[in-house]
Amino acid sequence: MKTRNIGRVAAGATALLLGVSLVACSADSGDNGGGEASADSIEAALEKGGEITYWTWTPSAEAQVAAFEEAYPNVTVKLVDTAAAADHNLKLQNAITAGSGAPDVAQLEYQSLPQFVLPGALVDLTEYGFAEHESLYTASTWGAVTTDDGIWGLPQDSGPMALFYNTEVFEGLGIEVPTTWDEYIAAGEAIHAADPTKYITNDPGGDAGFGTSMIWQAGGRPFQTEGETVTVNLQDEGSKKWADTWNTLLQNDLLGAIPGWSDEWFQALSDGTIASLPIGAWMPGVLESSAPDGAGKWRVAPMPTYDGGEPTTAENGGSSQVVLEQSKNKALAAGFLQWLNASQDSIDVFLASGGFPATVADLESDEFLNYESEYFGGQKINEVLVDAANSVSTGWEYLPWQAYANSIYSDTVGQSYLNKGDINEGLAEWQAQNIKYGSEQGFTVSE
Repeated sequence: MKTRNIGRVAAGATALLLGVSLVACSADSGDNGGGEASADSIEAALEKGGEITYWTWTPSAEAQVAAFEEAYPNVTVKLVDTAAAADHNLKLQNAITAGSGAPDVAQLEYQSLPQFVLPGALVDLTEYGFAEHESLYTASTWGAVTTDDGIWGLPQDSGPMALFYNTEVFEGLGIEVPTTWDEYIAAGEAIHAADPTKYITNDPGGDAGFGTSMIWQAGGRPFQTEGETVTVNLQDEGSKKWADTWNTLLQNDLLGAIPGWSDEWFQALSDGTIASLPIGAWMPGVLESSAPDGAGKWRVAPMPTYDGGEPTTAENGGSSQVVLEQSKNKALAAGFLQWLNASQDSIDVFLASGGFPATVADLESDEFLNYESEYFGGQKINEVLVDAANSVSTGWEYLPWQAYANSIYSDTVGQSYLNKGDINEGLAEWQAQNIKYGSEQGFTVSE
């Protein structure tokens, strides 16, 4: 499932939230609905029943809630569709700041988790026995929900990056699928030379989620957090490696600049104006539903590498579900969350809506791996995407204020795109502004 970055509108609320994040605080533990927090208390709460509220923008949520309520008839789940991540996070931040009005369970993008963990807004699920679920999930998604020695949610989906490409464009020009970024640049030159209206890919420069994922894939680890100490180094080797590569595409007019997710963008994907996309594994469903005229033209391949060696990739998107400290029945909320993302009955509903799983068993199942996509010309696309999931490099961290960082990306890195300048300079400015902001929020921030 496609997840969107938090927009500028969230920046003010993020600042307000983080402004109190470093003050020692502990939320009221509320009613666990089954005594002390434990795996047994979950079962007791589910049997006793009650009402909880769930905020999400997941298309499969209604069907999942219906299946849950059928399995646990004593529980009522009030479902609130929050439409998209940006609106969702803003509403959630406002409720946390106000001290009331937050749901029992909420969806959060992996990149957004740290900013809610730090001020104590989420329940550590360790006491409910959630550590036993680690083996269910891929290493990268489990790592995303287990920061600061706590378990703050369960993974819902994942977005390992792969290269989606238009065979009509590549084969029409006799271009082989690139396996290295140097080959990718050469392919971009050939495509644009043959038809100046066509581009190897599209990147207008405002998508922080794409930029950070590409840095991740290049081996960069610019953000490191230990308690209240944060390092921001967007001039590390991996960050520069990606920037130098993308500079070649940018400065030679090889990148399209169509606004992402617009009608024009989808049309360009359909007609070959955009010849490829390095993007998350949730993209097949997006192409099928929004670029139907591209049917039969698209295929998927591993991400190009920098050295031609073993495949390595990064996550791009993906979400988890969490329990809020404001919940008055944490055990019941934890029980719903456990069923939602660790029950095969629920996961099957999610997969039927086109989601890409975070669960190892589903990624390894013959049915999933052998699925032949008609849109992708009969290709077994999940074989490629699962290999990508197994090739995600480890050690990536987001900033505790990632939502704010994303909101200023277009004003820093984006300016390099606008001027067709050096992306490294944009990254340096993004770094400086993040160091300033983090320091103002009470963190100890260094390069």
